[in-house]
Amino acid sequence: MKRGPAEGDADRTVLLRTGAASGERVRLSVYDLMTGTFATARTFYYRQRLDAEALRESLRRTLVHYPLLTGRLERDTDRGLSVVCNDAGVLFTESHLDLPMPDYGPGRSARDDLRRYVHSVNPFRVVGHDTPLLTVKVTHLRGGSVLGVTVNHSLVDGGGCLDFLLHWSRTYRGLDHPAPSHDRALVDDLAAGTPPAPDDPQYAVVTGRGKFGFLWRVNARARRVRTLTTRFSSAEVLALRDTARSGGHGTRASSGDALSAHVWRVLGALRDREPETTERLGLVVGLRAALSERLPHGYWGNAVSNTTAALPARALREESLAHTASAVREALDRVTLRRIREETAFLEAQRRAGRVNRVLSRMALDAFEGTVALNNVSRLPVYGIEFGAGRPFWFEYPATPIPWTVLITPTPDDDHSRDVHLSVPREAAEALCTPEWAQRLHPWEHVRDRP
Repeated sequence: MKRGPAEGDADRTVLLRTGAASGERVRLSVYDLMTGTFATARTFYYRQRLDAEALRESLRRTLVHYPLLTGRLERDTDRGLSVVCNDAGVLFTESHLDLPMPDYGPGRSARDDLRRYVHSVNPFRVVGHDTPLLTVKVTHLRGGSVLGVTVNHSLVDGGGCLDFLLHWSRTYRGLDHPAPSHDRALVDDLAAGTPPAPDDPQYAVVTGRGKFGFLWRVNARARRVRTLTTRFSSAEVLALRDTARSGGHGTRASSGDALSAHVWRVLGALRDREPETTERLGLVVGLRAALSERLPHGYWGNAVSNTTAALPARALREESLAHTASAVREALDRVTLRRIREETAFLEAQRRAGRVNRVLSRMALDAFEGTVALNNVSRLPVYGIEFGAGRPFWFEYPATPIPWTVLITPTPDDDHSRDVHLSVPREAAEALCTPEWAQRLHPWEHVRDRP
């Protein structure tokens, strides 16, 4: 493979096209519309230098299978969105920094440096504009390279985005990968035969003023939100799971259920709300498992919703871990095909009425009150994104501006250990850094790893 430009050369940005513009207009599904037009960034950190030229050419070959990524977003007459597959292209930049590769990890976040590693995309200048829906930036430092990938969230969820990155990495290495399916009708047809309810337990239709107020509140308080990353060892996670399973209640807790319940309990104790107040845990949940007989393997789009566990504040603080884990598992078990059909019918009715741009999840709307929002993506193979320079030693998402948000990710060891990213108000972040609350987060910290 040819080597990219030497350090010190000028940055280079090119517009990649596949040469295959079908002109097809793909109408996005109702779940695609729930994300807004914000771009989501992922950054991967490598100890060895990436070959930018080989990355660029393998990306071009991969994009042949992803015509939406090279297209452009347009507004539909009912306020929905479509992608015009016109092969307008994606941005690819190679950049150079005369700096050493920092030793990023749980103790040293890369979030303050992310502006260096990804393209900034204005979400309000995407629809109806010539704005790429995928941007890639390769940044070379002394002692390694950073790969920054930004994808418009309206096209695909996190699992689908990682599948695209795996496809790209396999193409780079000369390996086959199954072609994705972009058929949005597979999701929208779920609403067929199900009369829409006037209301939905997970989504609310707000006024335009209400939506503006929510976004203003998020932006106004964003500077007060701090994100901490703490690593739970494999031994800790398994000890949590075993504790949840042995506590009665007939708990079928997975390690993810137990860790989610534990973090929720700690944050509930930290907030110390009135005993009879309802505490809620909003759980981001993938729909592909429940729709396994309806969606083909490799469906490429948004197939994510949310569900909510609720407990009185007193029970969250005082009952056993098994009790909390049972509430988490019961909430996840409510995500059935029937529930998804009801939800899809509600969302489709809002699109037909021209209100879809005013639908927000109740989980988000309650972010400043009683809800902790948790997204467990620990099963995504983020450390399997290899491009001839070994596995990444770290990867990172940008921090969320919404308070009381938890993101659980895998670790480079690919075992039961987990990195937990806590985005909380500044005062809560300061408390979590004290010995008392660090001990509450990690009561099993000194449990020995299992062989």
